[in-house]
Amino acid sequence: MAAIEPSLGGVLVFGHRGTGKSTAVRALAGLLPKIEVLPGCRFNCDPDAPDGQCESCQAHSAKGTPKRRTIQTPVIDLPLGASEDRVVGSLDLEKALVSGEKSFEPGLLAAANRGFLYIDEANLLEDHLVDLLLDVAASGVNVVEREGLSIRHAARFVLVGSGNPEEGELRPQLLDRFGLSVEVSSPTEISDRVEVIKRRDAFDRDPEGFAKAYRSRESKVRNRIARGKQSVGALTVPDETLGDAARLCLALGVDGLRGELTLIRAARARAALDGADAVTRDHLLKVAPSALRHRLRRDPLDEAGSTARIDRAIAALDG
Repeated sequence: MAAIEPSLGGVLVFGHRGTGKSTAVRALAGLLPKIEVLPGCRFNCDPDAPDGQCESCQAHSAKGTPKRRTIQTPVIDLPLGASEDRVVGSLDLEKALVSGEKSFEPGLLAAANRGFLYIDEANLLEDHLVDLLLDVAASGVNVVEREGLSIRHAARFVLVGSGNPEEGELRPQLLDRFGLSVEVSSPTEISDRVEVIKRRDAFDRDPEGFAKAYRSRESKVRNRIARGKQSVGALTVPDETLGDAARLCLALGVDGLRGELTLIRAARARAALDGADAVTRDHLLKVAPSALRHRLRRDPLDEAGSTARIDRAIAALDG
């Protein structure tokens, strides 16, 4: 859904160690439709959006209709120990020392433009990087002012964070920015655990053969996402469904209006993913736990988890 509707705000994946969180996120790259860029672009600019293009792309466009090239949708890792220069970009020291030329060296935000930025152990990310990411995620533009450089470039990405709840909680400001949340746990059925072991062993023995065996299934998912991206803009949400979203958020005590907005965007993305012609109440209720789970205030008098509270609110809504 986040691949179909980037304005959702990203996905937060919480679970204990060894549950496959990082593996699943990094495998996402193989399921995403490819994107078009112009030759020589270091920022993955959109050829069909000239207003947000870098100087290189604008120069190419001014010469006529440049030849485009297709690349994989980027899925970029942001390491916990990354410096601010590595994230936002900095002065190219080699060019500065060799030729005296001031040149910009793009950072991770440039590489992630029009793709996904993945933060493993997001709950351990340094506060100053959290503030930086919030600013860029809200504006979609990375502004770098340092060493005599003044650079602005597009930085629109889907933020994906993973973490272990035992190692600390996310800052509320960052938590609220994630559109969807997913809770991951280890399988409890013997047959499921055995299947995981068999697949991992098969991959270790023959990575190419393993990938080939699942290529057709991956292609089907990729095509489904591509069709969803094309149709999501045409889907409208009936007033009755908007009312259900508002009633659900009020019943759960969700702060602000971001809960309703995320619910509607997620329901629209779910409908597009399903190939539906319209957004229905069923789509809304299916995405409600993921869209609202991480937005609920803690209730010391209610020992039930967030998902159970949402399920109760949905049951009351149906009643």
